[in-house]
This record gives sequence, C-alpha cells and structure tokens, in this order.
Amino acid sequence: MNEAEIAYAHLKRPFACIDLNALDLNIAYVNNACGSKGVRIATKSIRSMQLLHYIHSRLKNPAGFMTFDLNETARLLDEGFTDLLVGYPQLETLPMEQIIAHLRNGRQVTFMIDSFEQWSWLDSIGAEHSIVFDVCIDLNVSSDFKVIYFGTKRSPLTSTLQVVELLTKARTLTNTKVTGIMGYEAQIAGIPDTPVEQWQKKVIKQLKIRSQQHISSFRKEAVNLIKKTYSDVRFVNGGGSGSIAFTSEQQEVTEITVGSAFYFPALFSRYENLPLQPSTAFGLRVTRKPEDKIIVCHGGGYIASGACGTDKNPVPFWPENLTYLKNEGAGEVQTPLKDSNGTLQIGDTVYFRHAKAGELCERFPVLHARRGTTYEGPYTTYRGEGDCFL
Repeated sequence: MNEAEIAYAHLKRPFACIDLNALDLNIAYVNNACGSKGVRIATKSIRSMQLLHYIHSRLKNPAGFMTFDLNETARLLDEGFTDLLVGYPQLETLPMEQIIAHLRNGRQVTFMIDSFEQWSWLDSIGAEHSIVFDVCIDLNVSSDFKVIYFGTKRSPLTSTLQVVELLTKARTLTNTKVTGIMGYEAQIAGIPDTPVEQWQKKVIKQLKIRSQQHISSFRKEAVNLIKKTYSDVRFVNGGGSGSIAFTSEQQEVTEITVGSAFYFPALFSRYENLPLQPSTAFGLRVTRKPEDKIIVCHGGGYIASGACGTDKNPVPFWPENLTYLKNEGAGEVQTPLKDSNGTLQIGDTVYFRHAKAGELCERFPVLHARRGTTYEGPYTTYRGEGDCFL
C-alpha cells in the first residue's frame, strides 16, 4: 500500500488529491531555476484560490498572477488578490464594471492586447468611466521557417514593423497606457522534448534551438522599441514551465509565468531537465474485473484540451504496469485497463495523473491534501467555489 492509500482511505471515490510535500519541492525548484526573475503564477494551471495563496506565499520573487478570464479576474479581486495580468484579450463589458470598482480602490490589473480593436475597446471604456487602464502588448515570438510554422497562431504581432504600426494607431488613445510587454515562447514551453512519435525528437530539438535564436533577437528588439514610446513599462513577461531554463537567461525578461510546474502533470514528464514531482492526481475505484488481467474503474474520461492524441489521456501510475485498452481508452463513466501484474481486485483504487494541470480542477470540487500518510484536509477548487469561467 502506498502513502496515498493510507492518507485517503476514508474518502469516497473518485476524488482528486494533492501531495503538499511534492508541491513544496516543485516550488523550491521554481524559486531556484528562475533566479532573479519574478514569478507570475498562471491561474489556469492552479484553479484554486487556496492553492494560489499557498504557492504565492512560498515564492522567493512573486510577481502577481496571470488570469485567463475577466470574470475570473473580477472574482479574484473580490477575494483580495491584486497584481493581475489578464493573459488573454477579451471584449466583455459586464465584468469590466466590477473590475473598475477595484481599480479605483488601488488594485492592480493589466489587460492583454495585440490589436488596435482590442486596445481601442479598452480605451473607450476607460474614457466612459474616466479611468486609465494598464495594457500589456502581446508579441508573437513564434518562428516561421516557411516549410514549418513553429509556434502558435495567436497574436498578429510577428515583426517590429507590425509593432510600429500598432503603436502609431494608438497615439490617439488617451485612457490606456502600456505598462507591460509579453513574448511567450509557446514553441519552447509548450512542446515536449520527447514527443509521442520518437522520430520527431531530433527535429523538435533542432527547431527549438533555431527558434531560441529568433526569440532572443525579436523580443529584445521589440521591447526596446516599445520602451522608447512608453516609459511606464514595468514588466516584460516571458516563458512558461517548459522553458524556465531558457527564459531565465534572457536579459529583457523581468518575470516568468509558471503554472504547470507546480502540479507537474503527465505531459510535462516528457520534458528533459525538469526535475519535478507529480503533486496532483485522481483516484478511481475498481468496480469490475471481466478477466484475470483486465479491471474496470468507475470514471476516468478526463481528457486534456489541445490537438487530439493519446498524450491527452490521463496516465495511470499506481499501481504500476497498467495500460489502456486500445479500442476503449479512458471512458466517460468507466475505464477498462490491462493489469499485467494481475494483482488488482474489485474495491481497489487506481491513481492517475491528468495530462494537463488546472483542467483536473474542472472535474472536482476539492483537491484532498496530504503530507506523507497524513491527511491535511480539502483545498477548494474554482468549481468547488461554484465558479465556471471557461
């Protein structure tokens, strides 16, 4: 019996859990790896106010939070959070009124933009309410190698010329000011070093090396350009959990966004040089045994977002030697597994790692915490608070 089975023996299955000792080790790694850079917590990867506070209080250089939705941002402000960077452009008016009330009381919120349409929308709301909004310009630091586009299709700002055009259009805007710049290297942080198809590994390694050279030059040039127009820039954001080593060495970057590193979900086990510990999991009850080496768990179809593939499945990790049946996979209500050791019986528990981090919290109201074999109580998720933002 492992430590989790002792700590969680009293819980109803299925349940989600967090190992606080593993979380502490991951926080310590982030503190060390990020060096002098600030650490901005990605709320989408945590999705628990209690755990956001827990992580933030243990960071050496905390730099606030990157939120993923305006309604979430308003909710966090209601709960006393501040220094929030809304990481994704949005055009919803209702939550802005709630956010503005907090801004008048001294809270810090910065809004992401990458086009004049988004920027002018914010400026018009600022003019209507006689307030000046802080904005962050989102650069697209993806690499277009012509044959292969290596990165994400999000911000249209892929060149300094496009940045200049945007800044020129924005000269007439009076109720916004640029205080932040982001250049997120998604192709480094978001693509595992070891893909599902092994033949791609060498290709990805070379693409990442070439892309790093482009990121370093373009982001630095764009940052210097923006700062010439806006002297109030207070942060340059970059990186993610999969690119901490690279981003921490970039001089123009002042802070790194980190989220998944704290939970260390299954996808991140395929990154090299990430000495982290899985801290979150979910447990399912074995309810059927149709054959000697086949067991069936109740629940389990918690598939991660992104391009469809087997890497988006949860990964059964305890007991060992459990694999999915090719024709069934992780089921909506029940999940059959091949038990090559043939040791599991009806009533036993199987523990899984979600492929991604915060998405686990969309399925469960709490993460049950433990230290070793000691149960430490529940940590409420956004869902447990009654919130559903996306």
